[in-house]
Amino acid sequence: MARNIQSLERAAAMLRLLAGGERRLGLSDIASSLGLAKGTAHGILRTLQQEGFVEQDDVSGRYQLGAELLRLGTTYLDIHELRARALVWTDDLARSSGESVYLGVLHQQGVLIVHHVFRPDDSRQVLEIGAMQPLHSTALGKVVSAYDPVAHSEALEADRKPFTDRTTCDLDAFEHILDITRARGYAADVEETWEGVASVAAPIHDRRRMPVGAVGITGAVERVCKDGEVRPDLIAAVRDCARAVSRDLGAGRF
Repeated sequence: MARNIQSLERAAAMLRLLAGGERRLGLSDIASSLGLAKGTAHGILRTLQQEGFVEQDDVSGRYQLGAELLRLGTTYLDIHELRARALVWTDDLARSSGESVYLGVLHQQGVLIVHHVFRPDDSRQVLEIGAMQPLHSTALGKVVSAYDPVAHSEALEADRKPFTDRTTCDLDAFEHILDITRARGYAADVEETWEGVASVAAPIHDRRRMPVGAVGITGAVERVCKDGEVRPDLIAAVRDCARAVSRDLGAGRF
Protein backbone atom coordinates (compact mmCIF):
# COMPACT_ATOMS: atom_id res chain seq x y z
CA MET A 1 0.00 0.00 0.00
CA ALA A 2 1.40 3.40 -1.00
CA ARG A 3 2.26 5.76 1.84
CA ASN A 4 0.70 9.20 2.01
CA ILE A 5 2.95 12.24 1.75
CA GLN A 6 3.03 13.77 5.23
CA SER A 7 3.70 17.33 4.11
CA LEU A 8 0.66 17.27 1.81
CA GLU A 9 -1.51 15.84 4.57
CA ARG A 10 -0.38 18.64 6.88
CA ALA A 11 -1.04 21.28 4.22
CA ALA A 12 -4.53 19.87 3.62
CA ALA A 13 -5.24 19.85 7.35
CA MET A 14 -4.06 23.44 7.56
CA LEU A 15 -6.41 24.53 4.77
CA ARG A 16 -9.34 22.76 6.43
CA LEU A 17 -8.49 24.47 9.72
CA LEU A 18 -8.45 27.90 8.06
CA ALA A 19 -11.73 27.09 6.29
CA GLY A 20 -13.58 26.59 9.57
CA GLY A 21 -13.95 28.49 12.82
CA GLU A 22 -12.33 31.91 13.01
CA ARG A 23 -11.69 33.73 9.75
CA ARG A 24 -8.01 34.35 10.56
CA LEU A 25 -5.58 32.38 12.70
CA GLY A 26 -2.11 33.12 13.99
CA LEU A 27 0.91 30.89 13.58
CA SER A 28 0.77 29.69 17.19
CA ASP A 29 -2.93 28.81 16.90
CA ILE A 30 -2.36 26.84 13.73
CA ALA A 31 0.68 25.01 15.04
CA SER A 32 -0.97 24.03 18.36
CA SER A 33 -4.23 22.98 16.71
CA LEU A 34 -2.40 20.62 14.36
CA GLY A 35 0.24 19.48 16.83
CA LEU A 36 3.10 20.90 14.77
CA ALA A 37 6.25 22.72 15.68
CA LYS A 38 6.08 26.42 14.84
CA GLY A 39 8.95 26.10 12.36
CA THR A 40 7.20 23.27 10.51
CA ALA A 41 3.87 25.11 10.45
CA HIS A 42 5.54 28.29 9.25
CA GLY A 43 7.29 26.47 6.41
CA ILE A 44 4.03 24.98 5.16
CA LEU A 45 2.21 28.31 5.49
CA ARG A 46 4.96 30.09 3.57
CA THR A 47 4.69 27.60 0.71
CA LEU A 48 0.89 27.85 0.64
CA GLN A 49 1.19 31.63 0.67
CA GLN A 50 3.60 31.62 -2.27
CA GLU A 51 1.11 29.51 -4.24
CA GLY A 52 -1.79 31.83 -3.40
CA PHE A 53 -3.67 29.29 -1.26
CA VAL A 54 -3.08 31.27 1.94
CA GLU A 55 -2.87 35.02 2.62
CA GLN A 56 -1.30 36.80 5.60
CA ASP A 57 -2.77 39.99 7.03
CA ASP A 58 -0.12 42.72 6.98
CA VAL A 59 -1.25 44.25 10.28
CA SER A 60 -2.07 41.28 12.52
CA GLY A 61 0.17 38.69 10.84
CA ARG A 62 -2.71 36.20 10.95
CA TYR A 63 -3.45 33.79 8.10
CA GLN A 64 -6.57 33.16 6.05
CA LEU A 65 -7.50 31.28 2.90
CA GLY A 66 -6.19 32.83 -0.32
CA ALA A 67 -7.86 33.85 -3.55
CA GLU A 68 -6.33 30.96 -5.50
CA LEU A 69 -8.60 28.51 -3.67
CA LEU A 70 -11.61 30.57 -4.66
CA ARG A 71 -10.46 30.59 -8.27
CA LEU A 72 -9.99 26.82 -8.28
CA GLY A 73 -13.36 26.26 -6.66
CA THR A 74 -15.08 28.56 -9.13
CA THR A 75 -13.36 26.80 -12.02
CA TYR A 76 -14.53 23.44 -10.69
CA LEU A 77 -18.12 24.67 -10.47
CA ASP A 78 -17.95 26.39 -13.85
CA ILE A 79 -16.64 23.28 -15.61
CA HIS A 80 -19.33 21.08 -14.11
CA GLU A 81 -22.07 23.56 -14.99
CA LEU A 82 -20.66 23.94 -18.50
CA ARG A 83 -20.61 20.18 -19.03
CA ALA A 84 -24.11 19.75 -17.57
CA ARG A 85 -25.56 22.46 -19.78
CA ALA A 86 -23.82 21.09 -22.87
CA LEU A 87 -24.85 17.42 -22.59
CA VAL A 88 -28.04 17.57 -24.65
CA TRP A 89 -26.69 20.02 -27.23
CA THR A 90 -23.47 18.08 -27.84
CA ASP A 91 -25.42 14.85 -28.25
CA ASP A 92 -27.61 16.59 -30.83
CA LEU A 93 -24.54 17.94 -32.62
CA ALA A 94 -22.97 14.49 -32.85
CA ARG A 95 -26.17 13.07 -34.31
CA SER A 96 -26.68 15.86 -36.83
CA SER A 97 -23.04 16.08 -37.95
CA GLY A 98 -22.18 12.40 -37.76
CA GLU A 99 -18.84 13.34 -36.14
CA SER A 100 -17.19 13.30 -32.71
CA VAL A 101 -17.92 16.28 -30.51
CA TYR A 102 -15.49 17.78 -27.99
CA LEU A 103 -16.01 20.31 -25.23
CA GLY A 104 -12.81 22.03 -24.07
CA VAL A 105 -11.66 24.59 -21.51
CA LEU A 106 -8.38 26.38 -20.90
CA HIS A 107 -6.00 24.48 -18.64
CA GLN A 108 -2.41 25.59 -18.14
CA GLN A 109 -1.03 26.03 -21.69
CA GLY A 110 -3.57 23.92 -23.53
CA VAL A 111 -7.19 22.90 -23.90
CA LEU A 112 -8.53 20.27 -21.50
CA ILE A 113 -11.24 18.03 -22.96
CA VAL A 114 -14.03 17.89 -20.36
CA HIS A 115 -16.68 16.17 -22.49
CA HIS A 116 -16.50 13.89 -25.52
CA VAL A 117 -19.39 12.49 -27.53
CA PHE A 118 -18.49 9.59 -29.81
CA ARG A 119 -19.13 9.66 -33.53
CA PRO A 120 -22.54 7.96 -33.95
CA ASP A 121 -21.42 4.88 -35.88
CA ASP A 122 -20.09 1.43 -35.04
CA SER A 123 -16.41 2.32 -35.35
CA ARG A 124 -14.01 1.71 -32.47
CA GLN A 125 -13.29 4.95 -30.60
CA VAL A 126 -11.33 6.01 -27.54
CA LEU A 127 -12.81 8.30 -24.89
CA GLU A 128 -10.63 11.42 -24.70
CA ILE A 129 -12.00 13.15 -21.61
CA GLY A 130 -8.99 14.50 -19.72
CA ALA A 131 -6.84 14.73 -22.85
CA MET A 132 -5.01 17.96 -23.64
CA GLN A 133 -4.95 19.73 -27.01
CA PRO A 134 -2.55 22.51 -28.07
CA LEU A 135 -3.74 26.10 -28.25
CA HIS A 136 -2.05 27.11 -31.50
CA SER A 137 -3.05 24.33 -33.90
CA THR A 138 -6.43 22.89 -32.91
CA ALA A 139 -9.80 24.48 -33.61
CA LEU A 140 -10.69 24.38 -29.91
CA GLY A 141 -7.36 25.94 -29.00
CA LYS A 142 -7.62 28.75 -31.52
CA VAL A 143 -11.12 29.64 -30.36
CA VAL A 144 -10.12 29.72 -26.70
CA SER A 145 -7.00 31.75 -27.57
CA ALA A 146 -9.02 34.21 -29.64
CA TYR A 147 -11.66 34.95 -27.01
CA ASP A 148 -9.94 34.40 -23.65
CA PRO A 149 -7.18 36.94 -22.83
CA VAL A 150 -5.49 34.51 -20.44
CA ALA A 151 -5.46 31.78 -23.09
CA HIS A 152 -4.14 34.31 -25.59
CA SER A 153 -1.17 35.05 -23.37
CA GLU A 154 -0.60 31.34 -22.74
CA ALA A 155 -0.63 30.65 -26.48
CA LEU A 156 1.93 33.36 -27.15
CA GLU A 157 4.24 32.06 -24.43
CA ALA A 158 3.84 28.39 -25.34
CA ASP A 159 6.13 26.46 -27.65
CA ARG A 160 4.18 26.61 -30.92
CA LYS A 161 5.79 23.54 -32.40
CA PRO A 162 4.79 22.15 -35.82
CA PHE A 163 2.74 18.95 -35.86
CA THR A 164 2.34 18.86 -39.66
CA ASP A 165 3.56 21.03 -42.52
CA ARG A 166 0.29 22.99 -42.19
CA THR A 167 0.79 24.06 -38.55
CA THR A 168 1.04 27.82 -38.04
CA CYS A 169 3.95 28.59 -35.72
CA ASP A 170 4.91 32.15 -36.69
CA LEU A 171 3.63 34.69 -34.15
CA ASP A 172 2.30 37.26 -36.63
CA ALA A 173 0.58 34.59 -38.71
CA PHE A 174 -0.95 33.10 -35.57
CA GLU A 175 -2.25 36.49 -34.43
CA HIS A 176 -3.80 36.96 -37.87
CA ILE A 177 -5.62 33.64 -37.50
CA LEU A 178 -6.98 34.76 -34.14
CA ASP A 179 -8.23 38.00 -35.72
CA ILE A 180 -10.03 35.98 -38.38
CA THR A 181 -11.46 33.67 -35.71
CA ARG A 182 -12.95 36.59 -33.79
CA ALA A 183 -14.32 38.15 -36.98
CA ARG A 184 -16.15 35.04 -38.18
CA GLY A 185 -16.96 33.42 -34.82
CA TYR A 186 -15.30 30.06 -35.31
CA ALA A 187 -11.95 28.40 -35.97
CA ALA A 188 -10.91 25.52 -38.17
CA ASP A 189 -8.06 23.02 -38.13
CA VAL A 190 -7.49 21.23 -41.42
CA GLU A 191 -4.61 18.80 -40.93
CA GLU A 192 -2.74 21.31 -38.75
CA THR A 193 -2.52 18.94 -35.79
CA TRP A 194 -3.14 15.47 -37.22
CA GLU A 195 -2.73 14.29 -40.80
CA GLY A 196 -6.06 13.42 -42.38
CA VAL A 197 -8.10 15.05 -39.59
CA ALA A 198 -10.11 18.28 -39.66
CA SER A 199 -12.10 20.10 -37.01
CA VAL A 200 -14.15 23.22 -36.44
CA ALA A 201 -15.02 24.90 -33.11
CA ALA A 202 -16.93 27.90 -31.73
CA PRO A 203 -16.79 29.78 -28.40
CA ILE A 204 -19.10 29.34 -25.41
CA HIS A 205 -19.87 32.30 -23.12
CA ASP A 206 -21.42 32.48 -19.66
CA ARG A 207 -23.96 34.83 -18.08
CA ARG A 208 -21.26 37.49 -17.76
CA ARG A 209 -20.59 37.09 -21.47
CA MET A 210 -17.14 35.83 -20.57
CA PRO A 211 -15.59 33.00 -22.63
CA VAL A 212 -15.68 29.74 -20.64
CA GLY A 213 -14.71 27.21 -23.30
CA ALA A 214 -15.36 25.96 -26.78
CA VAL A 215 -17.25 23.18 -28.54
CA GLY A 216 -16.25 21.55 -31.79
CA ILE A 217 -16.43 18.53 -34.04
CA THR A 218 -13.54 16.47 -35.36
CA GLY A 219 -13.45 13.93 -38.17
CA ALA A 220 -11.75 12.72 -41.30
CA VAL A 221 -10.89 15.45 -43.80
CA GLU A 222 -12.90 13.79 -46.57
CA ARG A 223 -16.06 13.98 -44.44
CA VAL A 224 -15.58 17.34 -42.70
CA CYS A 225 -14.21 19.30 -45.67
CA LYS A 226 -15.24 20.06 -49.22
CA ASP A 227 -12.75 21.49 -51.69
CA GLY A 228 -10.23 21.94 -48.88
CA GLU A 229 -12.53 23.96 -46.64
CA VAL A 230 -14.73 22.92 -43.72
CA ARG A 231 -18.30 22.35 -44.92
CA PRO A 232 -20.55 25.37 -44.26
CA ASP A 233 -23.33 23.20 -42.83
CA LEU A 234 -20.95 21.81 -40.19
CA ILE A 235 -19.74 25.30 -39.31
CA ALA A 236 -23.35 26.41 -38.86
CA ALA A 237 -24.17 23.37 -36.72
CA VAL A 238 -21.20 23.95 -34.40
CA ARG A 239 -21.98 27.65 -34.02
CA ASP A 240 -25.64 26.86 -33.28
CA CYS A 241 -24.55 24.39 -30.61
CA ALA A 242 -22.20 26.94 -29.02
CA ARG A 243 -24.96 29.56 -28.98
CA ALA A 244 -27.42 27.11 -27.42
CA VAL A 245 -25.02 26.19 -24.61
CA SER A 246 -24.20 29.88 -24.07
CA ARG A 247 -27.91 30.69 -23.79
CA ASP A 248 -28.36 27.91 -21.23
CA LEU A 249 -25.49 29.43 -19.25
CA GLY A 250 -27.34 32.74 -19.25
CA ALA A 251 -25.39 34.55 -21.93
CA GLY A 252 -28.43 35.56 -23.96
CA ARG A 253 -28.27 35.89 -27.73
CA PHE A 254 -24.95 36.20 -29.58
